[in-house]
Amino acid sequence: MKCFLPSPKDFPQLKNDTFLRAARGEETEHVPVWCMRQAGRYLPEFRESRAGKDFFETCQSPEACCELTLQPLRRFPFDAAIIFSDILVVPQAMGMDVQMVAGKGPTFPEPLKEPEDLQRLQVKVDTDKELGYVFRAITLTRHKIEGKVPLIGFSGAPWTLMSYMIEGGGSNTHSKAKRWLYQHPEASHMLLKMLTDVIVEYLLGQVAAGAQIVFAKDAHYALEELSQSNYEVVGLDWTIDPLSARERTGGKVSLQGNMDPCALYAPKERISDIVKKMLEGFGTRGYIANLGHGVYPDMEPENIGAFVEAVHQHSKQMIKQI
Repeated sequence: MKCFLPSPKDFPQLKNDTFLRAARGEETEHVPVWCMRQAGRYLPEFRESRAGKDFFETCQSPEACCELTLQPLRRFPFDAAIIFSDILVVPQAMGMDVQMVAGKGPTFPEPLKEPEDLQRLQVKVDTDKELGYVFRAITLTRHKIEGKVPLIGFSGAPWTLMSYMIEGGGSNTHSKAKRWLYQHPEASHMLLKMLTDVIVEYLLGQVAAGAQIVFAKDAHYALEELSQSNYEVVGLDWTIDPLSARERTGGKVSLQGNMDPCALYAPKERISDIVKKMLEGFGTRGYIANLGHGVYPDMEPENIGAFVEAVHQHSKQMIKQI
């Protein structure tokens, strides 16, 4: 994650900057918390808003994205909002067809199979033209959020997007994409470079539109390297030990994560205990509480509320004792 100063668009003054202060490693009154996919299908109002509508058509509607982004803030005292969008809008902008298939998820009818297929991609992408709907959604949401909390923008990381584009969808093994790395190293580097160039312009466009912090999703695997790359925050999944992460990053970055999302299936009292242990592992300085992945569609909204409440309650008590 990378923090930025607000762009001059007459946005309302920010009232809760706890998230941004934690990202910079500054003192806070409590540990800030938000959730990946906090605007998601676990919310009845989200399902009602999305009923009968094409997923990517929704992504291309600034008004719809704004409403979906704001819905979880009406329920829970999150310390940040994340713009509703999808990482696969980048491959779409590069000329690939991506469809959201019911029961299967995102699907590429014509994935990249051989290096020659790179010729199908747009080398130079006009992000204002191809992805301007995301920028407009961010600007609209910054106004509608009325300074309540900061707004996060995001993109998929180059390798994540490369894998989708070659695999034709999600994959547990990434075997087709890894095959490219071994059999077509030059073409792999070319594709990663193409994606990186688009992602950089895309994230800069999000900042110009009003995003106050941006990140590349699924780029947390090289902690030592990332801690020296001028990012402020590195997000972790639940497989990484908090104490080990602190040691490996050497205090150079703030950390985010990393409760196992499945812990939200536990009773509320158990969730509170798990959160307390997580906070004790990470500490309260330079830390943003989150899940190690996104909220699952079948989770109970009340348990997300219990997670947020536990982070705030336990961290306030811990900070008072320092």
